[in-house]
Amino acid sequence: MRILLVNDDGIEARGIAALARAAVRFGEVWVVAPASQCSAMSQRLTLFGEMPLRKAEFPVPVKAAWSLGGTPADCVKVALEHVLDFRPDYVFSGVNEGWNAGYDIAYSGTIGACFEAVMNGIPAIAFSAKRDDREIAERFMPQIMEELLALGQKPGEIWNVNFPAGPVSELRGVLRDRQIAPMQCYRDTLSARQHPEGHTMLSFGGVILEKGTAPEGSDIAALMDGFISVGKIRSPVMDIFGQY
Repeated sequence: MRILLVNDDGIEARGIAALARAAVRFGEVWVVAPASQCSAMSQRLTLFGEMPLRKAEFPVPVKAAWSLGGTPADCVKVALEHVLDFRPDYVFSGVNEGWNAGYDIAYSGTIGACFEAVMNGIPAIAFSAKRDDREIAERFMPQIMEELLALGQKPGEIWNVNFPAGPVSELRGVLRDRQIAPMQCYRDTLSARQHPEGHTMLSFGGVILEKGTAPEGSDIAALMDGFISVGKIRSPVMDIFGQY
């Protein structure tokens, strides 16, 4: 199997190295990832200006790795149209630094890269875990990969896998077929300060929901209760235009 890896946290993020360590068990791996942090880019493309593409050092023995001065969706496009001389069998995206659950999937560059893949007829899986808390992800990612690769998916669908926080000893299991919670996993906060020149400086932050807020059967509820959450998301483009 030939697998393309991408993320939205940048090629130097620890999450994509963890993803590569799991992915190399299933085949040959190539990496094309943003040169810098690109969270919340969704499926944005760089339409103006040039994007530097550079061969990159990578901490896992993959076939090759490149950094791109563009978005996660750019990385998939560039990989398919310029970098690779073949079509990969799968695109793996992540491991994102933060959960991609509930309505937050709408903003996610991790999910956006997967949508770009399935729009090009390539199945994709997104992996996410809480920032700096990937013990469960690193232990169980190969097992989840093996299961989902065997199950497959319909055109236009991506698998969305989120790993709970905490040590492996506290993991309660895996919950499959989780539905998207009808709320944001991280409640937006907005901070303001006055600039010395007189204008206002604004910045976004996020506060995670409290346990028990999300409905039963949802991805957020599974994570809050200490389970690995596995579910499917359908590309909105495929909802509009149907099958390939």
